[in-house]
Parts: sequence; structure tokens; C-alpha cells
Amino acid sequence: MPRASTVYVCSACGGETLKWQGSCPACGEWNVLERSRAPRPADRARPAAAPLALEAAGEPLVRLGCGLGELDRVLGGGIVPGSVTLLGGDPGIGKSTLLLQVAAHAAAGAPVLYASGEESGAQVALRARRLGLAPGSLEVLPETHLEGILERAAERGAALLVIDSIQTVASGTLETAPGAVSQLKECAAELVRFAKRTATAVFLIGHVTKDGAIAGPRVLEHLVDTVLYFESETASRYRIVRATKNRFGAVNELGFFAMTEGGLREVRNPSAIFLARAPQPAAGSIVTVTRDGGRALLIELQALVDRMRFGAPRRIAQGLDANRLAMLLAVMSRHAGVSLQEHDVFVNAVGGVRIDETAWDLPVVLALASSLGERVIPGTLVAFGEIGLTGEVRPVAYGEERLQEARKQGFQSALVPRENAPRRPIDGLRVVPVARVDGALAAAFSEPPRPAPPARAPARS
Repeated sequence: MPRASTVYVCSACGGETLKWQGSCPACGEWNVLERSRAPRPADRARPAAAPLALEAAGEPLVRLGCGLGELDRVLGGGIVPGSVTLLGGDPGIGKSTLLLQVAAHAAAGAPVLYASGEESGAQVALRARRLGLAPGSLEVLPETHLEGILERAAERGAALLVIDSIQTVASGTLETAPGAVSQLKECAAELVRFAKRTATAVFLIGHVTKDGAIAGPRVLEHLVDTVLYFESETASRYRIVRATKNRFGAVNELGFFAMTEGGLREVRNPSAIFLARAPQPAAGSIVTVTRDGGRALLIELQALVDRMRFGAPRRIAQGLDANRLAMLLAVMSRHAGVSLQEHDVFVNAVGGVRIDETAWDLPVVLALASSLGERVIPGTLVAFGEIGLTGEVRPVAYGEERLQEARKQGFQSALVPRENAPRRPIDGLRVVPVARVDGALAAAFSEPPRPAPPARAPARS
């Protein structure tokens, strides 16, 4: 048996020290050191394994299907045997529901073990019946002891192991409580070693903090192969699974789901979620094509320009960068002659999605001018492009793919940067290239937008 040594682990940063101190020597936090017992490896002098040629190091991977095409897309084509995936999200968003559906589908062709540390076996079975799942060879293990879970998984020869959740699992080699930094590190490392040794795919459910990050040290995300985040807006039935790390596929890939009574259902055409527009076109509304992950999405952007009532003008952006909005207002005033310094400005990305690229610059400028002059942008027009400080309209990546997606959704014209104009005409889509912001406004409107009436001075009492 390996001999055990006593160390003190920081619950804030995960640093270790041999002696107790009032503050952590690594991060400086006070009263965060916890006594822990770590086993010393007995085989330090073990000879290294013989190297292998890269072409003979492994066979082609045969992925395991999830039963949900959107999740397979995010994972890069399915579940890789021996991989470890960490799934995080807000409480009640549907993490357990999603992985129970995946486990039930995989159990139809291979043994699967669902280790639940937060719910009893009866509760998990009740959810499975409510979702109408056929579990097959799926087994539920209400256990929080890590060694017991790994022993049962090895006995059954499980192809898939689900841990719900990693914060409830504890190893017997440590004296700290479940959820402590040392427990998270040791349990995750042991699960990774088990997955690589037995070729068992492991899914870990992780709690999140109030900031939205997965609880525990950052080393937890470094240990696993894939990190997924479950996202949703308040009171919305739509869910987004985003890959922030993936050793077997593309990063920042997105999967769209809808929460129903029968569980999570994949949304094959997510653009339809963000294009639920009013029956009649309205001033301040425009559609843009953004690219998140490996797919192009059509999203409606709305802008509202209102006369300032009091104080300083407000600049509020939902789903967009407020600092970049302020920059665009300055560019409009300097290079397009459209001043909004005496108006409140509100912009919104419909559907609760957040756009992190710069392709929304041009459509937001057009929407602001539309709202200011009460001029309606045609509902068949789509626009995208980045705007520089000197007023030029700069190209964005994947311009032709964006235009193809707009044509598929039935749009008839597009206002794009000159460098993004396609080399060959696209059937059914008229592309209008522009070089500067004033030219873009002239192309979108037959005449310059009508300015709003000046603000009136408050009446004296």
C-alpha cells in the first residue's frame, strides 16, 4: 500500500503546502487551507513505456451516437470512447434530462451506468418514465463513493459512465468533504485515468457559480477532453449547448434544443427562432447573418431611437457590446452626418442570443438610421459588415456562406462590404456592395433619413 502524507490544500486556488498557515502562500487568501491526506505513488521508478510510431499509435475512432444530431454536432460527430466530457449549466436548465436521454439511447446497444449522487434511483426512474425513454441495459447507481462507482463500472464493462454530479462524488483517499477543491481534482483525475485505461466514455455534470463558470478549480476543465456549457435565457424554452473546449472536434460549436414535456428536442433550423418578425415591417428592424461556431444564423436586430427626456443620453445594448455601440454612434455622426447625441439609443438582438463578432456593425447602423427617420427597411433585405473608425465598411469572414444561408431563408437582397461580394452571382439574391458607411445609408434608403424634431425645453412651472 502506498504511504500517505498530510498536505494542506487551498479551497480557493487548489494550491498545496506541507504546513498549515493562516493564509495560502499561492493566492494569499486567509483561512482557506484544509487538511488532506494524499497517497504517495509507490512506483516512481517505474520504467517509461516504449514509444510508438504515430501511424500505428491508434486505430480509427468509432464514435458512439447520442441520439440527438445537434449534440453529435457539438461533440464533433459523436461520443469518442475513452473521452471525458464536462457539462455545466444553471440549476434546472436540463443537464440531467439531456444526459439521461443520451444514456438511454446508448444503452440500446451497449452497457451504460448512470451514477446519481443527487437523486435516488426511484427519482431517476420516474424522470425516465415521464420522458418516455426505453432504457434498455441502462443501470442507475445512487452512489457518491468514487471507488465504488468505478468498481461497478468495471464489473459491467460500461461503454458510457455518467456522473451526476462531480461535486457530489468523494474519494476515500482524501479526508475533505465532497465538492472541495482537493476532492474535485482527485476525483476528476481518477475518472480520466479510468476512462483512458478502459476506453469508457465519461460524462461529468458540473455545478456553476453565480458568474456562470463551472464551480471548482480551472484545472478541472484542463483535465477533461471536452467542456460543454448549457445556456438559456430566463423564461425561454430554448436551450443552447456550446463547446468551449473539444479535443475531438471544433471549438465554439453550437447545438440548439427546445425543452418540451417529453424532454429536449433538437432544433434543426435555429434561424427560425430568431426570425419571428412582425407581420408588417417596422422601422428600426433589420436581419443580419452572424456566424457562431460552424454555422451561419440569421438574427433580427432591433433599434430604437428616442428623444432624450432628461440627464445624459442612454446607450443600452442587449446581446451586443455597448462600448462598440458607442463607437458606431460616433462614426455615424462624423462620417454619415447622423447625430444621435440628443437621443436615447436602445439596440437588441432578438431571441436572447449574444453576438460576439463584428458583423453586426453595418445592420445596427442601418437600424438606427431607420428608427431615427421612421423609414422602414424592406423585410427581404439582409446586411452584415464591420465598420471602421474612418467610416469604411470592412469585410468579415465567411461572406459567401452567409449569403448562401440568406438565400436559403428566402431573402432577396443583401447589403454587404465590397470585399465580400461574391465572384459569381447567386441565383435569387441581389447583392449590393458598399465601401463606406454613408454609401451604405444611401443604398438602404432612397434619400437621407429625416432627422427627429429637436428636443423641447421643459416647461417652467
